[in-house]
Amino acid sequence: MSRVLIVEADGGSRGNPGPAGYGAVVLDPESGEALAEAAEFIGTATNNVAEYKGLVAGLRAAHALDPQARIRVRMDSKLVVEQMSGRWKIKHPDMKPLAAEAGAVFPPGQVTYEWIPRAQNKHADRLANEAMDAGKTGRQWEPGNSTAALATAAAPARSAAARAADEAVATAEEAASSAAPAVGWGSPDLGPPATFVLLRHGETPLTPEKRFSGSGGTDPALSAAGRRQAEATAAALAARGTIQAVVSSPLRRCRETAGAVADRLGLEVRIEEGLRETDFGAWEGLTFAEVRERHPDDLDAWLGSAKVAPTGGGESFATVARRVAVARDKLLARYAGKTVLVVTHVTPVKTLVRLALGAPPESLFRMELSAASLSVVAYYSDGNASLRLLNDTSHLR
Repeated sequence: MSRVLIVEADGGSRGNPGPAGYGAVVLDPESGEALAEAAEFIGTATNNVAEYKGLVAGLRAAHALDPQARIRVRMDSKLVVEQMSGRWKIKHPDMKPLAAEAGAVFPPGQVTYEWIPRAQNKHADRLANEAMDAGKTGRQWEPGNSTAALATAAAPARSAAARAADEAVATAEEAASSAAPAVGWGSPDLGPPATFVLLRHGETPLTPEKRFSGSGGTDPALSAAGRRQAEATAAALAARGTIQAVVSSPLRRCRETAGAVADRLGLEVRIEEGLRETDFGAWEGLTFAEVRERHPDDLDAWLGSAKVAPTGGGESFATVARRVAVARDKLLARYAGKTVLVVTHVTPVKTLVRLALGAPPESLFRMELSAASLSVVAYYSDGNASLRLLNDTSHLR
C-alpha cells in the first residue's frame, strides 16, 4: 500500500495585495512529525496567490520525499480547496497557472483536498508569517529561522528529549490559544478588529413574494411583519450591548429597520450610499419566474457572469462589488476597532461575506439570507477578515 503524507499549506498578504509569503509543511499522518518545511517571501501579491504558491511548495516537498505517496492536502483556504477539488471554477487569470502547476506535481487521483479551520493550520500559518517577517527586513526565509527547521528533506530521527521538548512547546501554545481568542490571521497583538454586524432589513410587501426589489424600483416600506422583525432585532441587540454605531443603506426599508435599532440603543443612523441594493433594471418588481418568461436569454447570461447587468440598464454584481468594497473601506477607516451595525440588503451582505472569504462571484447564488437576519464579519488591522456568523435568525424566534 502506498505511503500517505499530509501537506498543510497557507499563504498571506499584508494588504491584499501587499507584501506576501507562504508556508507549507509535510507531516507524517501517524506521528504528526514534520518531515519537510518550505516558506518564501514572494513580494507583492494577493492572499490567494500566496495560498496557491504555498500549496505548490508543499506538494513539491512531499514529492521529493516520496513520488508514489498518496497526499492529503489540508488548508484553511476554502477557495483553493474547492477549486482544486473541481467543485468551483477557476476564473481568475492569476489562479489558473498556479492551479495547473499544483495539479501537475502528482498524477490525478493521488491527491485529495480537505478544508480545515485556521486554528488547525498553525504550523503553515507560522511559516508564512516567518516568510513575510523575513521579507520585511529584506531577507528570505531560511530553515534555520524556524523552530521546526527541516527544509525540504526528511529530518534525522529526533531524540526522546527533543520530542518531549516539542510536545511541551505545543502544549504551551495550545494553552495560550485557549486563553486568548484567535484573531483570524496573525497574533492577538493586532488589537481589536472592526466588527460589522450585518443586518438585512425586515420584510416588505415584496419579500414574501420573492420579487426583485433593488434600488431602481419603488423603494417599499417595511410591512407589519417587517416592523415586528425590526423591533425584535432591536431588543436582541440592545440586550447584547455591543453595538457602538449604526450605518444604513439610504433605501427606506433599511432606514426604518436601522431606526428601530438606533432608537433602542440611543444612537444616530449614518447613511452610506454605497450600501444600497443592486439596481435590477427592468426586473424590478418581477418574480424570478416572470423574469425567466420575459427575458430568458438575459437571465441566463446574468446567472453565468458577474459582469452581466439585468435587462434595461441595471447593475452587474461586479459593479455592485466595487461599490460595496469602497463603502466597506470607508467604514473601516471611520470605525477602526469598533462594532458597527450595518443595515443593508441581500446583495451587499452577500458581497461583504464573499469578499471576506475570498470566494468567487458565483458564491452569491449559494448563500441563504433571510429577512432581518444577522451576519458578522471581523476585519483585522493586517487587512484580513474573518466570517463569524451567517444568516442568524434566532433573535426572531
